[in-house]
Amino acid sequence: MIIDLHAHTRPLSYDSQLGPDELVEAAKAAGLDGICLTEHDFFWDHEAVAQLSRRHRFLVIPGVELNTERGHVLAFGLRRYVLGMDRVEVLAKVAQAEGAVLIAAHPYRRQAPWRHNDPREWEEAVQRALANPCYRIVCAIEGLNGRGGELDNRFSQEVALRLALPQVAGSDAHAPQDVGRCATEFFRPISGLADLIEELRAGRFRPVWLDRLTG
Repeated sequence: MIIDLHAHTRPLSYDSQLGPDELVEAAKAAGLDGICLTEHDFFWDHEAVAQLSRRHRFLVIPGVELNTERGHVLAFGLRRYVLGMDRVEVLAKVAQAEGAVLIAAHPYRRQAPWRHNDPREWEEAVQRALANPCYRIVCAIEGLNGRGGELDNRFSQEVALRLALPQVAGSDAHAPQDVGRCATEFFRPISGLADLIEELRAGRFRPVWLDRLTG
């Protein structure tokens, strides 16, 4: 199954150009099997997501993108904001208590070197990223972000490889043209949030560009 784990809709994400229905229809048109709603620090009501899913006869899963002092984190299994979740140590405790899973979103942002072609600067940036405590609380790293450049994503992939963490992909869609550029392929069927959490914990997935599924 091909599921986009990272997408935003208006008005809950202030910077998105996509309404929820528009996002779902775009995901269907792109050949995806499911889409996750991951607004910025905003939690969808699970029944509202279920209604959206039924209306379009398409898998829609609630999540959230949390802004922490160590970077952005995608979370699945949380239902509300808890004071202090902008700190990774608090987020880790809340996620463990609620049975949620966490994924580091677009690690290249504010971490990748300014000059990608400078080996020394690149290595220094990688080493700084490896020391980021955020990566000790996540089950995976977003190795492909649809809005990132090739070198940006290569930085995220290198961090994931050195940490021996599995990689996911998400479009990070904010506009129609973003939808379906990349996503995560799961090797077992997923029918909802519980299945998604189980498969993420088990590591049964891989990141894919949608035009390179055989790669």
